[in-house]
Amino acid sequence: MIPPLISLEEHFFSAAMLASPTAAKYSEQFKHITGLRDKLADVGPLRLSDMDENNISFQIVSHAPGSLSAGECRSANDQLSYLIQQNPDRFAGFAVLPVDDPAACATELKRCITDLGFVGALIDNHSSTGAYYDGAEYLPLFQTASDLSVPIYLHPTWPTTAMLSTLYTGNFPTSATQSISASAFGWHSDVATHILRLFASGLFDKLPNLKLIVGHMGEMLPFMLARINQLSVRWAPSPRTFQQVYDENLWITTSGNWSVDPMACILRNTKIERILFSVDYPFARNQDGAKFMREFEESGLVDSKGLEMIAFRNAEALLGVKHTKDKF
Repeated sequence: MIPPLISLEEHFFSAAMLASPTAAKYSEQFKHITGLRDKLADVGPLRLSDMDENNISFQIVSHAPGSLSAGECRSANDQLSYLIQQNPDRFAGFAVLPVDDPAACATELKRCITDLGFVGALIDNHSSTGAYYDGAEYLPLFQTASDLSVPIYLHPTWPTTAMLSTLYTGNFPTSATQSISASAFGWHSDVATHILRLFASGLFDKLPNLKLIVGHMGEMLPFMLARINQLSVRWAPSPRTFQQVYDENLWITTSGNWSVDPMACILRNTKIERILFSVDYPFARNQDGAKFMREFEESGLVDSKGLEMIAFRNAEALLGVKHTKDKF
């Protein structure tokens, strides 16, 4: 039997998001995933029942991607905090931050950690205008995360209009554009590119203890790691190589990627302490996450100790949480 699981890319919609025009961007998901809106709005019985059926002992709940103002982020975080308090033995929180307003991000992160007891933040991979976070205006956000010793989870988000027209619009249906630009491929390559930008900017030299999480089997980075290591030495003088940053500053999760095949690669070039189980609920199904872990166990790629590390122990060590439900 697989161990109890801690998952940490598990989303909800705040009342602020449900009232926002950004919610319309989820029209395709609402169309194709049964009950998605209800599952996103719930951090209670519906979610707990699904967790219990699939060995999920504990969830780190985070806001689903989408641009929110500073006030909307504050409201969303307060709502999530209230919901977590109803079941603190099963839930903890990642803060949503107003990445369109970099000056407000550090303040809200500090409030969420010190006042609300959150264990980090999960933020959109770029602002609504397409800004990435390698500029000086975002340094206070990363400095605050480093000072508080909490991770920032860089989560894929919707491409801007310019990205869509430049990269993803072609001689194929609009439905293909929407998928290729998002969860089928573009989201993941965009996060990987962002990590390379942060490295090239010298962020990890300024903040050697910064903790970043990326999902979906490492957002392609493990599979390009040797190539990146080979060529990144040309980018700029740096006291640390990309391999060092990968080993010391990055964690990756399994979220929403249910093939065991990538794990064979990841386990060859990624420290097992840096690999975390996640689902991407409710966009992905807890059932598929549990099935993946059973198949992973059967693959023999790790022993029982390694399986437990990925299932829950690494999350406990990184986030200071504790799984509380051994039997289902």
